[in-house]
Amino acid sequence: MSQAKVDRYKEQKANRQKIMQKEKRERLLWKIGGCACVVVLAGWIGVSAFSSFYTAPKKSYEVKTTAIDDYISSIEADETE
Repeated sequence: MSQAKVDRYKEQKANRQKIMQKEKRERLLWKIGGCACVVVLAGWIGVSAFSSFYTAPKKSYEVKTTAIDDYISSIEADETE
């Protein structure tokens, strides 16, 4: 081996702990980032599916106008007489 290779090997061997810790930290950050992306994507899909399938119940009212119709017809009958 050349002297440059030997020096590089010795330097790597001396800093092996730091290098391994750095690589371990980077892997952990990638895992956390990947999990965060998966959670955001799953949440987005869930909200989209919920908003497309769920419709809020609409309130409807039923009004019987027979009394008003009878009253108006009686007024009109009185006017025509």
